[in-house]
Amino acid sequence: MSKKSHIATELIAAIACALLFAAATVTCLVTGDLGIGGMVACGAAALATICCFALWRTAQVNEDRAICQFQLLASASLEQLEHDDLQAACPQARELRKWKSPLEQCYRRMKLLADDARQLQQSRVRSEVKAHLTGLRHEQMREIVDKLSEPVMMTNQYDEIIFANEVARELFGILDLAEKTMAADAIASEGIVQLLQETRLRKTPTQRVSEIELLDSADDKHWYRITVSTIAQHLDNEMGADEPNYGAVAVLRDISGYKAIQRRNAEFVSAVSHEMKTPLAGIKAYVELLADGEAEDEQTRDEFLQVINSQADRLQRLIDNLLNLARIEAGVVNVNKKPRSLNELLEEAFRIVHPTAEQKNITLISDLSPMYLGVLVDRDMIMQAAINLLSNALKYTPDNGKVTLRSRLQDREVVFEVEDTGVGLSPEDCDRVFEKFYRVKKDQKMASGTGLGLPLAKHIVEDVHGGELNVTSESGVGSTFRIRLPTVQVAETVN
Repeated sequence: MSKKSHIATELIAAIACALLFAAATVTCLVTGDLGIGGMVACGAAALATICCFALWRTAQVNEDRAICQFQLLASASLEQLEHDDLQAACPQARELRKWKSPLEQCYRRMKLLADDARQLQQSRVRSEVKAHLTGLRHEQMREIVDKLSEPVMMTNQYDEIIFANEVARELFGILDLAEKTMAADAIASEGIVQLLQETRLRKTPTQRVSEIELLDSADDKHWYRITVSTIAQHLDNEMGADEPNYGAVAVLRDISGYKAIQRRNAEFVSAVSHEMKTPLAGIKAYVELLADGEAEDEQTRDEFLQVINSQADRLQRLIDNLLNLARIEAGVVNVNKKPRSLNELLEEAFRIVHPTAEQKNITLISDLSPMYLGVLVDRDMIMQAAINLLSNALKYTPDNGKVTLRSRLQDREVVFEVEDTGVGLSPEDCDRVFEKFYRVKKDQKMASGTGLGLPLAKHIVEDVHGGELNVTSESGVGSTFRIRLPTVQVAETVN
């Protein structure tokens, strides 16, 4: 029976009793019979009326209390639903015997739902934390890739560029990737576009490598080694199956320096071969002459043997210079640095080359500083560098010229110079004079050489001793080779 029907029934019973009581009272008054029967009837009617009203009132109070308990249960907190105790949520549940069972059923159901909600809340929090961390890592990785010094770009299965880091955007002139950008439209190199497409069209994950020459924004040529790999992108087809579609990611590495080294190595090998070929050819030719009996007298044989010996010495100097350069560049040369007087080393080098200067009637001037110039150097190496510079000046200074060796202290550095009044160098020659085997073409007939003396001196000064060797020259006037070395105090502080 519904709440409204129950209340209506109790109300009708109460009204009926009240009507009965009223009828009995009226009857007694009309008949004037107020005897025992009338009094009993009136009392019974009154008692029935009171009982009906009491029952009605009790039912209404219990229903109100039950409604209140259900309202408390509906507003119960998660903490109240954590424990299997209905009394904590509904304090009056035990007093409402008729309503206790429905309240317990609702409590247990709400407790199950609360447990599910708690688990869902925890799962949602974990998912949010994981999604936040994943987003942070994604942004970090994207920022790292964007700041790489090597160009990186990615295309999807439609050959659209979906990512390009800062270097790649600058290299290819990509302004904005917000709109669809086709690789063929953004990349001027047909080779790169073709490599991306061919790699993407492979049915299995693959990687391809190629070397391509590109122009940068300043129209300078650069060689790049490009590595293109497939990237799987899973998409749902019409049947609902998950099938892979491949994009491509390209990483470009600037190998211009490596290419330059390759080119220099090739030039070096060619120059070494050429330099070795000349003395070997001379030795072989004169040996054949001797073997064929072309030297009929002792004087001729001595001339042939002298030529062979000079060519062998030239070959030996070439090999020694090559070995010294190789040791210095490889860092395996035995260096014995000690504090020494630079002027003493220069005076010894001056005495060694003085006979050569006398043979050419060249005035060799010593203009060394009267101060003590202390340097931390390897004696033999610095001696070799000074002799190389003096010998070079004497070779390319015409007869009756002048070569000056000077030293001085300047800004806590020791400086010594070799100045000549020779043929001089052009600006282009000044830039290349320290390259291995480089010789000025217009002056090659003035003196023989291997083109390794100046490069060797530069390696000794700069790579071994941390100094500086440069040249200033004017064609037809002369050249000045200048060496700067730290003093002993500066060198000891650095070490």
